[in-house]
Amino acid sequence: MKITSDISSQIDTSVELQKQAKLVDAAQQFEAMMLQEMLKPMRGGKDSWGGGEESTDSDSASDTISSFGTEAFAKAISKGGGFGIAKQVISQVKLEHQRNSEEKTSEY
Repeated sequence: MKITSDISSQIDTSVELQKQAKLVDAAQQFEAMMLQEMLKPMRGGKDSWGGGEESTDSDSASDTISSFGTEAFAKAISKGGGFGIAKQVISQVKLEHQRNSEEKTSEY
């Protein structure tokens, strides 16, 4: 019996660690998306990559490259701590989970 309870507790711990990792990843992705939207206006304009030239082929290519750069930059900022949005999301989700758990236990 003791063996099964030890295994059960290890599985529970492993599941909780996986949930925590998924939560952190999702919160960082959310913050990165918000940062990306905030950074978009910075990359626009005629004086960006093309130097003011008006070529439609290079405009779409440079827009794509610039978009990827903005996305990578936003992800890097978020993973490095960002503005703390991810931390707030994580703490709020944990608080809501704790409240729901307490409500379920008090119902029984």
